[in-house]
Amino acid sequence: MSTPLTLSAKEAAAELGVSLATLYAYVSRGLIRSEATAGGRTRLYRAEDVRALVARRDRPDAAAAGDKALDWGAPVLESAVTLITGGALYYRGRDATDLAAGATLEAVAGLLWDVTEDPFADAPPPLPRLDGVSPDLDPLDRLLALLPLAAAADARAVNRTPAGLARTGARIARLMAAVLAGVEPSSLPLHQVLCRAWGVTGPGVELIRATLVLSADHELNASAFTVRCVASTGANPYAALSAGIGALRGPRHGGATARVAAVLPGLLDAPDPVAALSALLARGDELPGFGHRLYPDGDVRAAWLMKRMGMLWGTEPRFRRAMALARAAVDLAGTAASLDYALVLLADRLSLPPHAPIALFTLGRSAGWMAHYLEQARSSVLIRPRARYTGLRP
Repeated sequence: MSTPLTLSAKEAAAELGVSLATLYAYVSRGLIRSEATAGGRTRLYRAEDVRALVARRDRPDAAAAGDKALDWGAPVLESAVTLITGGALYYRGRDATDLAAGATLEAVAGLLWDVTEDPFADAPPPLPRLDGVSPDLDPLDRLLALLPLAAAADARAVNRTPAGLARTGARIARLMAAVLAGVEPSSLPLHQVLCRAWGVTGPGVELIRATLVLSADHELNASAFTVRCVASTGANPYAALSAGIGALRGPRHGGATARVAAVLPGLLDAPDPVAALSALLARGDELPGFGHRLYPDGDVRAAWLMKRMGMLWGTEPRFRRAMALARAAVDLAGTAASLDYALVLLADRLSLPPHAPIALFTLGRSAGWMAHYLEQARSSVLIRPRARYTGLRP
């Protein structure tokens, strides 16, 4: 007899050995997926999720490990935005590297947001004044200071229809591009806003466009999950994306580009970059910009960008040293270059400002954040995980 793919509520609760209320709590936490029956009056529960939860709970080390349900691998939320599988990245079923070959970030945003009309068709919003704020403030800090002011000035942000929210997302993206580039908002394509401000011309323009596309989303990473949590409370997109930027800045997320930028120039300028890398690893120092748990065979985004960079600069000594470092990292440490390494290498080759790697990451990721915001808003579910208490008992 074949194993059923779904279980009734009573069957699922019985397999888990819990009450129906606890089963429903597991569903609300995203640990078990459910689906409505044809009539819509009852729900069925994924048998594979139930049995996976039982297996984790019954592991000998489950209690000691705290059954880390929100750590890598356990189901958290259902999403149709992005899929990472087989070493490839897909945006709503479209290969991200295929899109990087020619699509703009605006086009990819429309795909991720699942809208039919162009949300970027409206005129760009004005840039709020930031009186008293130092012009030397980091662009991401300026962005965090500006977004609440922009939200207060945006009367159209009350439109909570999918189309209205998408237009709000487009206005936010244009503001973000302007602040990160240090210019006034415009109707130019987002990649061109950055390129004009940074003096990028020729083939570099296409690399900037492609980089934004490849940065657009990466499933439920820390910043996307943060955006979804804020969205689930009913907060507006400005608040949710501000929270996403805050999460992105951490050195274990988008802020990793700064760690790469602190190490890469020294390695490239060393008399023997590979020997310098070997010495770094021998000291037990971290190697930022290499390795990604979702890509055991190498980050497809980095590989795509570095191949295109090689077409432009493959004969230049400094780029060849960078590629030698990437190969040595695989040989010595078994870790391939990640997107962070590719972003910093691109900034090095195009002589971009120091904040460019994280600026590219942030602007590109704004499309994915808004996609997760829209998906969460459609679900009307408050994200509220429960804690496994490990402290003193009364």
